[in-house]
This record gives sequence, C-alpha cells and structure tokens, in this order.
Amino acid sequence: MHKYDGLFLSNGPGDPTMCKETIAQLEKVVTCPDDEVKPIYGICMGNQLMGLAAGGKAEKLPFGNRGQNQPVLNHQTAECYITPQNHGYVINCDTLKPGWKTLFTNANDGSNEGIAHETRPYFTAQFHPEAKCGPNDTAFM
Repeated sequence: MHKYDGLFLSNGPGDPTMCKETIAQLEKVVTCPDDEVKPIYGICMGNQLMGLAAGGKAEKLPFGNRGQNQPVLNHQTAECYITPQNHGYVINCDTLKPGWKTLFTNANDGSNEGIAHETRPYFTAQFHPEAKCGPNDTAFM
C-alpha cells in the first residue's frame, strides 16, 4: 500500500464483474486503515470497478449510454455537464455500502454516472471527462 501516491482506474470495455481479482484487490485498498489512505479516481470502467469494490451491484443497461451529448448532473454543485459516454453497465447506488454517495447522475435516464466516498478522497466518473466534453466543463476532474 505504501508504494504509490494514488490510484487511477482507467476506462475499458466489457462486463466489470468479470474483473474479480481487480475488484478483490480494490476492496482491500478502499477499506485500508485511515493512516494508509491514498487518493483514488476512476473513469468509466474504473467507476464500475470502484462501485463493485464499494459493495455495489453492476447492472446491464438495456441499450447502453453512448454518444457525445449525454447530460450529467453533479450532486455537489447542481451543475449539468454535457458529456461523451460509451458504456453498457451501470452501478446501482442503492446497493453501495454505507459511506458512499452518488456524485453524478445521467439526466436522461437517471442512471449512475459517478460515486464518491463521504470521508476519503475516492471519486469516480462514468462518463469521459478526458474527452473535452465542453469548453472546460469537467476540467476540474
């Protein structure tokens, strides 16, 4: 745990539940003692892996969220961002363990677009903030 400054969980294709070893290792990281906490940020499949490590359940979307004009609501600021997306799975936030909260929600279908830990520096985005969504909509990420 002491060999890194933080973790970045990147995007990727497929069913996140198939990444059993990754999820098991991530569970150890997110439940570490307070004096060993390191920042974690996940994008796309990284969001799904974090959600699974946080006790959530992954569900397959009927058609997936795809395209470059998906509106996402930020629960902390009430801002709406226009985002690019390409995913077929979503984390059901009702199944997360205590201590986790919804950070972003898709304004079209109400599906989860990101989670955050309530006290630790762990947060995620299901959408792709690295794709320059708007002029600088998600530059803070």
